[in-house]
Amino acid sequence: MKHATNRKRIWGWWFFDWASQPFHTLLLTFIFSIYFAEVAKRHFIALGDSSTLAGANAQALWGYGLAASGAVIAVFAPILGAIADSSGRRLSWVWFFSVLYVASAAGLWWLMPTQPALVQAVVLFGIALIGIEFATIFTNAMLPGLAPRAEIGRISGSGYAFGYLGGVASLAVMLALFAETPGGRTLFGIPPVLGLDPTLREGTRFVGPFSAIWYVVFMVPFFLWVKEPRGPRRPIRVRRSLQELWALVRSLRHRRSLAFWLVSSMFSRDALNALYGFGGVYAGTVLGWPVFLAGVFGVVTAISAAIISWLGGRADRALGPRAVITACVLALTAVCVLLIGMDRDAVFGIAAPAEPLLAGLRLPDLIFFGCGTVIGGAGGALQAASRTMMVRHTTEERATEGFGLYALSGKATAFLTPFLIALATDVSGSQRIGLLPLIVIFLVALVLLGWVDPEGETPT
Repeated sequence: MKHATNRKRIWGWWFFDWASQPFHTLLLTFIFSIYFAEVAKRHFIALGDSSTLAGANAQALWGYGLAASGAVIAVFAPILGAIADSSGRRLSWVWFFSVLYVASAAGLWWLMPTQPALVQAVVLFGIALIGIEFATIFTNAMLPGLAPRAEIGRISGSGYAFGYLGGVASLAVMLALFAETPGGRTLFGIPPVLGLDPTLREGTRFVGPFSAIWYVVFMVPFFLWVKEPRGPRRPIRVRRSLQELWALVRSLRHRRSLAFWLVSSMFSRDALNALYGFGGVYAGTVLGWPVFLAGVFGVVTAISAAIISWLGGRADRALGPRAVITACVLALTAVCVLLIGMDRDAVFGIAAPAEPLLAGLRLPDLIFFGCGTVIGGAGGALQAASRTMMVRHTTEERATEGFGLYALSGKATAFLTPFLIALATDVSGSQRIGLLPLIVIFLVALVLLGWVDPEGETPT
């Protein structure tokens, strides 16, 4: 009976990844970000910008919005984590931030194709990002109590793989039933369902409400099967929580491996999130992809990513998380170099063939398909192995403490990479050059990882 209960608890925990993945797949990467880039670029052109400058302005606006959201996360994530730890409550915070995410994601419906409220859309998207990130912090802190240490890597990797499958399923539904192609029909050749008007881009705009509905439905197993351990519920003491948080930060002087791991993961996760956030904007403005093509791209790459994440969990169990993290960071750095070196007409200065090579796609399009597979797979495996590495630096009894530090490191500079990309894009006037900070940040993370003990460091 206990085994069955634990298995249901693991499945419930996995369902958070399934329910929340559409934010990353539909909103951040493949549908909404590209729709935003299309609308914003057209708006800036109408204001008199050239096509190149309009694309750069769209990317800069998106980047400053992500940077602002990241700054909010950086300030409040460690504080909320400490408060939740001192009060003994996690699920109530998951509930609260779930409501915040659902409401703001649904509000993205109001980004109209003409006379768009761009700033309002960026603000709503930022609130959705804050909601989903904070909910993730509290669910990640539950990982060490799910299984023995030897199985954590497999569970973490399988969770990301399951989440990617959820992303594939949600993307397939969006493309089949809602998102319109330039001809006004979905990829199934039918008008958008529910009477949505393709001339007003209502099928594509439905991605916000759809993501919210998906989350509500598939969080039901999480709230039914994942329970907090029984125990007293202590009152919330903000001052005491902040004092304990400061004590944890100061303790890093005596925990060398953990300190280097937190800083390394801070940079790698910051760069990865920025790569997710700007991938859709890059496809929409540099390569000129319409939303429906990006959606097809998302299905192909997410399936590959699910497989790679699952394999990454097995590699984590066999080789340890540090080896997996190293391989993933190297792969993501190579992708960034490739993205900077290519555009619609050339790859590293060599002219691409003018004629399509496969299914109407030119060489840069096919290369970007490959890049998307690596980004999705390496990104999922990186995050799963990072959770495992954090477990190796804590114990079940002090898991909230450990993941509080992990949340602090992950959000302390969450604004930095989007800001550097936005700034580099503004200064250079080039979207491709604007991605250069990603390479530097990934390499810094890799160097710092060399000082991390692969077996971890248990607190004393």
